[in-house]
Amino acid sequence: MSAEIKFCGLTRPEDAAFAASLGASYVGVIFAGGPRSLAVPRAMEVLSVVQPSVGRVGVFADQSADEIARMADVLQLNVVQLHGSFDPERISALRKHFSGEVWPVCRLSSAALPPSVAHMLSLGDGLLLDAAVPGKLGGTGVALPWAELAEPLHELRRFKRIILAGGLRPENVGQAIAALSPDVVDVSSGVESSPGLKDHDRMREFRDAVDHVATIT
Repeated sequence: MSAEIKFCGLTRPEDAAFAASLGASYVGVIFAGGPRSLAVPRAMEVLSVVQPSVGRVGVFADQSADEIARMADVLQLNVVQLHGSFDPERISALRKHFSGEVWPVCRLSSAALPPSVAHMLSLGDGLLLDAAVPGKLGGTGVALPWAELAEPLHELRRFKRIILAGGLRPENVGQAIAALSPDVVDVSSGVESSPGLKDHDRMREFRDAVDHVATIT
């Protein structure tokens, strides 16, 4: 039972480089507001140190498909992660100009999956699960009820990749993987010394915790 790692909310090139050195499959930069949000020039600096084998993820809110496609092209993104409102038409429009993966975000306040989740799965290349916190789109440190989500997600994950976010940190990521078997675990605030500043010791501990689960299953 192994999971790939995505370090998100990166704001410094040295953190992106360290994420890659740890074997992360994805690194993420944010354009959705909040303390980790970057302008395109700074995002280019952060991502410039990452080799092509590491997936570049851009996190967006309610930007238009055209704007997202333009930014994705400039930054050479491999994945567009869509927070904000679920808009099937925007995803269809984005597909016309962006050839990478699209991950719609399903924000949960309980173990009950919304009716739109099936539509999200049909349109996306993966489904990202995050905790719903009023006024915030991510990086909240709030965990999901993993055990309660196991059964509802069982059928869904047969068809599309599941990316798990929401309150993950070195101390609990093993429990989350054991409960849900996600394809990707996505961490931001759980490995920070302050918003946007990654703690390299915590990043290493997170990687080691994920690797430990793989060795015992």
